[in-house]
Amino acid sequence: MSASAFERGFAAAARRPSVPIVLGFAALIAVGTVLLMMPFSAESGEPTALLPALFTATSAVCVTGLIVVDTPTYFSTAGELIILGLIQLGGLGIMTVASLLSLLMFRRFGLRMRLTAQAETKSLGLGDVRRMVTRVIGLSLLFELVVAVLLTARLLIGYREPLGRAIYDGVFHAISAFNNAGFALRSDNLISFATDPWFILPICFAVIAGGLGFPVWVEILRHLRSSRRWTMHARVTLLATALLLVVGAVGTTLAEWSNPGTLGPMSWPAKLLAGFSTGVMPRTAGFNSLDVAAFHPGTLLLQDILMFIGGGSAGTAGGIKVTTFALLAFVILAEIRGEPTVHVMGRRLPELVQRQALTIVLLGVAVVMLTVLVLLAISPFGLDQVLFEAISAFATVGLSTGITAQLPAFGQILLVLLMFIGRLGPITLASALALRERARRYELPEERPIVG
Repeated sequence: MSASAFERGFAAAARRPSVPIVLGFAALIAVGTVLLMMPFSAESGEPTALLPALFTATSAVCVTGLIVVDTPTYFSTAGELIILGLIQLGGLGIMTVASLLSLLMFRRFGLRMRLTAQAETKSLGLGDVRRMVTRVIGLSLLFELVVAVLLTARLLIGYREPLGRAIYDGVFHAISAFNNAGFALRSDNLISFATDPWFILPICFAVIAGGLGFPVWVEILRHLRSSRRWTMHARVTLLATALLLVVGAVGTTLAEWSNPGTLGPMSWPAKLLAGFSTGVMPRTAGFNSLDVAAFHPGTLLLQDILMFIGGGSAGTAGGIKVTTFALLAFVILAEIRGEPTVHVMGRRLPELVQRQALTIVLLGVAVVMLTVLVLLAISPFGLDQVLFEAISAFATVGLSTGITAQLPAFGQILLVLLMFIGRLGPITLASALALRERARRYELPEERPIVG
């Protein structure tokens, strides 16, 4: 293909932002599936069937963590490295890589392509995309490096692992944690580290850091000494994140305090640590330091809510995003007060943003509920388990009550689609709604139906 033909195709794709994003992720999943099907990817040396390979590749690219085969025992070192590469590429976002390559070829983007790149690199303004891509990659690698060093040191000193194994485990878990993927190299995930603060807390730090979102970190670093200069987005994200972390940690700890299958047998310091880490993971990390299948129904419901909300916009977390949830809370508060407009931290919230937030939430609920109805019809599992699994897939969390591998093939395919929709849906929908904004040439007469 000639350079001019490529440019024309590139410009055509830029006019529909969702197309290159969806195709990019689909292509990466396809490549990952083929690689995981190869004999060298399995510990047994035998080819892997299509569905397990597709499920694992989708889970890795969508940074989810749901599995149908045990990662450390089923896959070889080569297979684990393929999964790790898919996690890293999925976490950074295929559009980040595409933007970087395009910058190297064309040096600059037009206005529409800049907007397209923002759908995945999440720049808050029309600034230099090149600098934004560099910051995304730089911040990611910095956080992953710091956490990898801490985890490697702990495995060397506390668990006497060989240097090579400690580095491998440390790097794998650091990348998986920062990208909110939830893949682990232990069959019990992180249960064996549940009472070890030197291992669990760096994991939690990476999960929170990745889930805040790149624009928030850019603002924090740029205005470190002057929080008053932070934008409404940064302040809402930080406030909502802090509140949800407290709710998750306190609620889980209290609900599971005496549960013999989870926190019951632990000492009170260990209970506090495990309760805190369990409250962090619904931010869409997917690691578990407690047996999720042993949770009380109330704990599962709390985790459902936290998973559906997810993490910050523009980060590695999934869900509808904490900003979406928080903004709708402000809308409800303004409606209760009878105020004609919505004010958030000294700023007025545009009606367009309110409609976008409501659209994302309602469509998310509809997708999850439809999947739950189908899974209930085709599987023997109860509502608690099926709802938990569906939300975990949609919000790209990876937590599970253990039923994933036991679902029929059609049920696993549904989860594959749900992971894909959950990873790309909010991104592409938000960008599409923003780019399709248009003014009406006329307005129809107003009429108010009865509400409530």
